[in-house]
Amino acid sequence: MHRSLGSTGTGPPRRVGALIGVLGALTSVAPLATDMYVPGFPELGRTLHARESAVQLSMTAFLAGLVLGQMVIGPLSDGLGRRRLLLPGTVLFAALSLVCALAPNIQVLIAARFLEGAAGAAGMVLAQAVVTDWFHGPELPRYVSMLSMVPGVAPVAAPVLGGAILSVASWRAVFVVLAFLGVLLFLGALFAVHESLPLERRHQGGVAITFRAMGRMLGHRAFVGCMLTLAFSAAAMFSYIAGSSFIFQNLYRVSASQYSLIFATNAAGMLLAVWTFGALSRRLPVGTLLAAGVAVALAGTLLQVALLAADVGGLAGTWACLFVTLFGIGSIFPASMTLGQSLGREASGTTSALLGGVEFLLGALASPLVGVFGTDSPLPMAVIMLSAMLCAALALVFLTRPWRTPGTLPRTRGAAAC
Repeated sequence: MHRSLGSTGTGPPRRVGALIGVLGALTSVAPLATDMYVPGFPELGRTLHARESAVQLSMTAFLAGLVLGQMVIGPLSDGLGRRRLLLPGTVLFAALSLVCALAPNIQVLIAARFLEGAAGAAGMVLAQAVVTDWFHGPELPRYVSMLSMVPGVAPVAAPVLGGAILSVASWRAVFVVLAFLGVLLFLGALFAVHESLPLERRHQGGVAITFRAMGRMLGHRAFVGCMLTLAFSAAAMFSYIAGSSFIFQNLYRVSASQYSLIFATNAAGMLLAVWTFGALSRRLPVGTLLAAGVAVALAGTLLQVALLAADVGGLAGTWACLFVTLFGIGSIFPASMTLGQSLGREASGTTSALLGGVEFLLGALASPLVGVFGTDSPLPMAVIMLSAMLCAALALVFLTRPWRTPGTLPRTRGAAAC
């Protein structure tokens, strides 16, 4: 296997499969830590004598910590190195998961969930940075697509795993399992993830210099386009996650098991798209694959709104349109991450922080919109998804402009001219 040279003049670790597996597991923290305990919300509220809004705030707090943690840890890692922040982050995630399990009231749980999210952000943001440090040129999209496979499975597995735990134990056991997962992630990072950023490539000059790189990246038009294309696509996906159970179970009257099948099928479509991206990235420019993903997802949302406005399609039409949309989004995620990380290779921690932080920020902001505009019809969810994909398309066309990205990927260490 060809191995791209890293900055130290040596290739990545020999056991690349183990490295990608551990990094993928680190990026699955968010879906596991959010989706696993959702089925236990009613019991959690009764146990802690908390209202439904307060229980939901515990998830919002986790997502807020996840965003803030990425924005801080990513830039700091460009100056301090990856392992120096990755290992403490996984340890803290495990410890704070135990604090959540032992929380005596909802206030402690909310505070612990915020800190748990901030600690868990270390694995998410640094996994992308490590891959960018080690792999260059046409190998980068291949490994980014592999990295995306694990968190792609997590949203499907998390509710099932959480339901199994809650069938034999209380909601507190979910956080005990998350703490155990944190220990496993620490051990995996300790033995499989070596330092990928040597001293000569670290940003010197302290925190101010490190965060100044974030300002430079936000001034790079093509990078901002990649970031917004990814973020608005995530907003469409989070809207689907927030509203689809109400749409399918309450309006189309499918059972919980049938909805699980629908959700799993759509998730499989995303995984298929990720695999397809990895297979095609050696033959086609990443910018072309990104544009194709946006076009497919936009077509899916347009068709869904048109069918619903005409009052045709029903369950089958809605399911088919969502499958097409999520297939497109499954291509957008690895393509925008690959292109964005290539453009910001000189500060890959900062780049990863901006891509991941803004992605989760817009996703978290979009999720409640489905409930605000109502779930007594599938149309509000469809319109919100269409609006998000239109914004993604505008960012692609006017900022990223992938047709001006030469070749498959920038071959130099610096940002490519777009």
